[in-house]
Amino acid sequence: MGILERIADIEAEMARTQRNKATAHHLGVLKARLAKLRQELLTPKGGGGPAGEGFDVAKTGDARIGFVGFPSVGKSTLLSNLSGVYSEVAAYEFTTLTTVPAVIRYKGAKVQLLDLPGIIEGAKDGKGRGRQVIAVARTCSLILIVLDVLKPLQHKRIIEKELEGFGIRLNKTLPNISFRKKDKGGINLTSTCIQSHLDLDTVRAILAEYRIPNADITLRCDATADDLIDIVEGNRSYIPCIYVLNKIDQISIEELDVLASIPHCVPISAHHKWNFDELLEKVWDYLQLVRIYTKPKGQLPDYSAPVILSTNHHSIEDLCNALHKAILKEFKHALVYGTSVKYNPQKVGKDHELNDEDVVQIFKK
Repeated sequence: MGILERIADIEAEMARTQRNKATAHHLGVLKARLAKLRQELLTPKGGGGPAGEGFDVAKTGDARIGFVGFPSVGKSTLLSNLSGVYSEVAAYEFTTLTTVPAVIRYKGAKVQLLDLPGIIEGAKDGKGRGRQVIAVARTCSLILIVLDVLKPLQHKRIIEKELEGFGIRLNKTLPNISFRKKDKGGINLTSTCIQSHLDLDTVRAILAEYRIPNADITLRCDATADDLIDIVEGNRSYIPCIYVLNKIDQISIEELDVLASIPHCVPISAHHKWNFDELLEKVWDYLQLVRIYTKPKGQLPDYSAPVILSTNHHSIEDLCNALHKAILKEFKHALVYGTSVKYNPQKVGKDHELNDEDVVQIFKK
């Protein structure tokens, strides 16, 4: 029996199994087997081989955004009208056959856009060129799922399932689970809060599927079997996502009000360039970038070219590394003007964390 048939059998068995406390153990084992088979399908033992012509796009700029969606939902039109870069547009499906890159500048940041070929149902199982498309999506800082406003929820569910099957977790954070293998001592499970899904037997059964007899696990959240499997696999991508509802010129105001209530959603018309301002503002919020302005000694701050940092790495040390790695060796202190300090200016060290639009003057030894 091939991998796809085994996956289908496990999915069928999971669908037949009622979800309750008595079956949680069995479902956890099935989910672990399914995750292993999907990983084996996506990374064959003989090696993955080349990604394919047009898919290997060099990463440039401060962030990368991937446009994902079914064929003919308007991804190419959106890219063209946002950036001015031509991406072939036509009334038939699968017009875009390779990744089309573009770059826009917004609030001083250089953002790379990728128009990915339309995916089809079953992409996670290797159908079409879905494997290459979703592999590129894993490298993005933000994913825009472009949906046809006339059938958004149906396509939304299918695309989410495809991305989930490829290890992409949309608008989720890494589960607060500590996992460490050890040489002996069996499975040691500790939890800092009440667990409604996992118990020691279920954890042991899941780890047995991965042939892990000894490990220390600490659950700091109400974790599910899927959360534990994600941590054990260790190759999941947690990426923010915005659902772009395109072609709103084809529906009524009342229908638009209903669709606008969908979380993480922005309604637009790519053809008429409607609501691009709200889309770009939401993109900026989801990218979580920090703009830092530098101030040379005796001069005014340079507001034309901010240094762009992420909210995960926005200390003075990160700023120095972004400017030039040699600066940190001669670093003495910095003067900061902005909301991250109590006084303007304030003398700080390299561990000080900066806020958006702070002004920094660096002093060397």
